Amino acid sequence: MPPLNAEERTSLESWLDFYRATLAMKCEGLTEEQVRDASVPPSPLTLQGLVQHMAKVERNWFRRVLTGEDVPPVHPAQDGADGPDGHDGGFDLMDGVSFATARAAWQDEIARARANCAGRSLEDTAPFMGGEVSLRWIYTHMIAEYARHNGHADLIRERIDGSTGV
Repeated sequence: MPPLNAEERTSLESWLDFYRATLAMKCEGLTEEQVRDASVPPSPLTLQGLVQHMAKVERNWFRRVLTGEDVPPVHPAQDGADGPDGHDGGFDLMDGVSFATARAAWQDEIARARANCAGRSLEDTAPFMGGEVSLRWIYTHMIAEYARHNGHADLIRERIDGSTGV
């Protein structure tokens, strides 16, 4: 649980970490088949797809945008016509990418994100879409991104084994 009364940076980082941990928790204790089980037809959304997507999003915001790093897609098989990480946003499952591999890539991106943010202030900016985006904005966006997808993860997990909660 994030602190109830902290300064802004601590609050933002704590909420982001809370939502990262929530997604990880939604995937705990499941088999390889279960994390690859689609939600409800016609949606192909899976827990592994959400983890892959969040690895992509972490890489994009905290490496490509914030630091200007030129990095390849998290999973090269995702390369597609609509962008460097594929048109599907990283959600599509790929042969040869296990959940352990997807989770390790996601955790690596989180570690890199933390390292890239450590020496920066919330007011630090990076070029984005013809303007500047602040680290504060990126944190806020990432909190919203995780919260949204954790809602998806809640529903997928409940469908798999009835588990509900944070």
